[in-house]
Amino acid sequence: MNPIFSPWQQTRRQFLSACGLSLGAVALASLMKSEARAGVALAPGTHLDPLSPKPPHFSPRAKNVIFLFMVGGPSHLDMFEYKPALNRRQGEPVPESLIKGVKFAQITEKQPKLLGSKWPFAQHGQCGAYVSELMPHTASIVDDIAFLKTLRADDTNHFFAELQMNTGWRQAGRPSMGAWVTYGLGSQSRELPGFVVMQSGGSPRSKSGDYGPGFLPAAYQGVPLRSTGEPILDLTNPPGIGPADQRRTIDAISGLNELRFADTGDPEISARVAAYELAFRMQASSPDVLDLTGESKETLDMYGVDPAQTSFGRNCLQARRLVERGVRFVQLFHGDWDHHSHLEANLPGMCHSVDRASAALVKDLKRRGMLDETLVIWGGEFGRTPMAQIDKTASVGRDHHIDAFPMWLAGGGVRPGCSVGVTDELGFRAVEDPCHIHDLHATVLHLLGLNHEQLTYRFQGRDFRLTDVQGNLITKLLA
Repeated sequence: MNPIFSPWQQTRRQFLSACGLSLGAVALASLMKSEARAGVALAPGTHLDPLSPKPPHFSPRAKNVIFLFMVGGPSHLDMFEYKPALNRRQGEPVPESLIKGVKFAQITEKQPKLLGSKWPFAQHGQCGAYVSELMPHTASIVDDIAFLKTLRADDTNHFFAELQMNTGWRQAGRPSMGAWVTYGLGSQSRELPGFVVMQSGGSPRSKSGDYGPGFLPAAYQGVPLRSTGEPILDLTNPPGIGPADQRRTIDAISGLNELRFADTGDPEISARVAAYELAFRMQASSPDVLDLTGESKETLDMYGVDPAQTSFGRNCLQARRLVERGVRFVQLFHGDWDHHSHLEANLPGMCHSVDRASAALVKDLKRRGMLDETLVIWGGEFGRTPMAQIDKTASVGRDHHIDAFPMWLAGGGVRPGCSVGVTDELGFRAVEDPCHIHDLHATVLHLLGLNHEQLTYRFQGRDFRLTDVQGNLITKLLA
């Protein structure tokens, strides 16, 4: 998987804007032109369809991914990581030996004090996983999910940590995980993008860098799906463009694209042509994605969805609907979990906003027979510290923590009801099974039937991959 040519510098949006055309208009003409020549529209699997399904390296366990990304770093020690010793030592200065050489994002005290959790924990399910009272619905699915307790990141800054979790690299410009997956496997949908993005609450600091294509062809970028108004921007025809003007301009564009592709084989031209055709089909299919009238009241209630309101719950339900329609990778961003202060006041509301819907998504996929082939991932760019951060008003919160923090995964070949990794009694460092973000990415690709060392793209003279030059399978997570 090493395309020879690098993408052009000009984006599709810039190209279309210069021509004064909408995606839908160009798509229609492109489709009509190919039908006029061959009698049918361009079929999936041709050299001009970069999103056509591609075979994996080996038999996959998962076919689709839903990544529930919690922007800002959830306070895991108050949700999923039960540390009674931390509660017993509440208010004690943290041992200097524990934090020697550690650089915090905002804590400035030389010896900050330990902060236990104010919310009680209890064991749940047959696996006996500990979950706090803040996440009662997640507690009901612990036998269907796997906790990875010892993830490690490399940067305490939100912007760069987000990029690393989503692209494997701490600088902008690398392809996102969703882009790598659609590049490696294509899409099963002919009417919708292969990689769809939705947001609720706060937006990620690194914005589209978290779901962009980087140096991959533009066909693999994440496409934002809006919950109100036009579902996907730039699908409608602009005012003032008449049929005759469209016809002449589009014929010229189509001819130029065909000549250029025949001359160079540039994959960015393939991406452009495929985008035109997909945009035409989306004009009819995308409004249906947002129409929840076919969902039962029981399903809406399970997700906690008010059809008239934008919410994380609505996006979770939309994610299930997108996967049903063959979308390969769906990513939801929800924030903000950045509780440096006012933790006691603000954390319960954030938990309430995601708990029901996250659990409902797993339950809904399971009852529809989709969980076995859909990998669900829940987590943020890092966790929070076991010591308190106190601001000038004496408000208490937790700082960023990158040395050991959890995520949970469900479905798609993940071993249900397990917990991988153990942290010390204060939840500060991993003492068993430490895992890096590269290891998580390698494991996600493995579940999709992709060898992370073989999924590469040649750019600027060398082969790049999602896991850079690292990454090992977390075999204890595999069913």
